[in-house]
Amino acid sequence: MNMLHERAMETVFTVGDVTQSTVCCAPEPHMIIRNLSVAYHHHRVLEDVTLDIHKGCITALIGPSGCGKSSFLACLNRLTDMIPGAKVQGEIMFEGASILHSKTDVNALRLQVGMIFQKPNPFPLTIRKNLELPMLEHGFTQRSTIDARIEQVLTDVGLWDEVKDRLNTSALSLSGGQQQRLCIARALTLEPKILLMDEPCSALDPISSAIVEEMIKRLSSRYTIVIVTHNLAQARRIANYAAFFWMKDKVGKLIEFGQCQPLFETPRDRLTAAYVSGLSG
Repeated sequence: MNMLHERAMETVFTVGDVTQSTVCCAPEPHMIIRNLSVAYHHHRVLEDVTLDIHKGCITALIGPSGCGKSSFLACLNRLTDMIPGAKVQGEIMFEGASILHSKTDVNALRLQVGMIFQKPNPFPLTIRKNLELPMLEHGFTQRSTIDARIEQVLTDVGLWDEVKDRLNTSALSLSGGQQQRLCIARALTLEPKILLMDEPCSALDPISSAIVEEMIKRLSSRYTIVIVTHNLAQARRIANYAAFFWMKDKVGKLIEFGQCQPLFETPRDRLTAAYVSGLSG
């Protein structure tokens, strides 16, 4: 570890202030992960992961089920804290601060690193209240500001024209794809810098999945995105970088990480080559 990282490890995280391409221009690390390992009740599920999450890029986490991708994702905003028996070791740096430091403000971290889950989970409230609630919880009080933010995030996810005349109806009346876009809009109300997405299209039909995929590509011009996906074609279409995970010796490990196109077309590791060609996994 270099001296810059050693000094940054002592920093406590607090609230601080395009066109899709295969490779980001002048990539800059937004998160730096070194030697990350995860265990649940002494059962290690992920071991010694080292990679950088590049700012303003989409990073796809690929690999078969059970190889630690979702556990890795949950570490990035410390959702692992909510899992009984979870133990995380290693280093995760975000904008010069260690997020694994014991004094980290976890609520502040999650404001800036939002999570979108596999299954849409709107609150059983109106569409408007789904978006208002996180803002009210975090101190937004001015009605004009709240209304403007609601319109902005719904526009960002392509929902505004579809729901602007029924904001006071139940969010549960929306289709599955609309519900997932609403959940993404809800995360955007707090203006995060990074969006974590755990298979956001897997519960959707092909048409809804395509809409969400196009929305993710649009959002990548303004947010750093890390997405778990089992859809290799989707990863190739949208990601700038890809990380391939695999089970070795009964523990999840990062096998290969790099720019998406070379990883799929000229992988360095034989396991990666077998997986992306459909010969294994």
